[in-house]
Amino acid sequence: MVTTRELRDRAGDEPITMLTAYDAPTAAVIDDAGIDVILVGDSMGNAVLGHDSTLPVTLEEVQSRTGAVARATEDALVVADMPFLSFGVDDADSVENAGRMLKEADADAVKIESGPHTVELTRKLAQLGIPVMAHLGLTPQHVNQLGGYQRQGTDPDAAEELLELAREHEDAGAFSLVLEHVPANLAAQVTAALDIPTIGIGAGPDTNGQVLVITDVLGLDEWSPPFSKQYADLRGEMTSAVESYKREVESGEFPADEHSHVEDDVDDVY
Repeated sequence: MVTTRELRDRAGDEPITMLTAYDAPTAAVIDDAGIDVILVGDSMGNAVLGHDSTLPVTLEEVQSRTGAVARATEDALVVADMPFLSFGVDDADSVENAGRMLKEADADAVKIESGPHTVELTRKLAQLGIPVMAHLGLTPQHVNQLGGYQRQGTDPDAAEELLELAREHEDAGAFSLVLEHVPANLAAQVTAALDIPTIGIGAGPDTNGQVLVITDVLGLDEWSPPFSKQYADLRGEMTSAVESYKREVESGEFPADEHSHVEDDVDDVY
């Protein structure tokens, strides 16, 4: 079983693989494939809950789906994504909410969209035994402040600030760092500067690992980010299957004899 300590020790060695999952069947497939980390991301807002952003996702939704993922997972590290306003408002509430993910949903760690305001929170959580995966670069919970989902760290000042925040979160006890939608050369420099592993999404090939959203990987959406890659066309396969079902029901082909059971003793009920 992958642990936070093992993941931290792997920085610079074997690449780390990470995918999101939001339900037990998908988590089981990902786990069986040998993926190192399953992130129960607040990306569920866009990916499976029908929202336009991650902001409406609630603590209860993440907790419920984290529990489902954890029950289906044997080897992968399960990380619960802390949703908007579940942390950073009040320290006591932040600690309690993060702790619930481990205590009640059986997560192994939490991920926090990070900034200057999360350094001390990361330190406190780590001291209490709640492992923290930090997240810098594009932080989707700040979409209204950022004005969209643009690449981050694209000028020297922003790049230096990101590097300094990465160091501060490492010093505070984060066991890993997600870098999202930043220049590849900046991600490479951050990776070289840290002892903890970096996991990139839209951050180039020189991070210690990669993460993608599972619906993008499986081709379930009509659109995916330019830094993502579709490895299947499940949307097309699902469309074909549903259309075949509809056609067979309308034609009377389904259900066939092998899909039905006849009990002779009830022939004369009506």
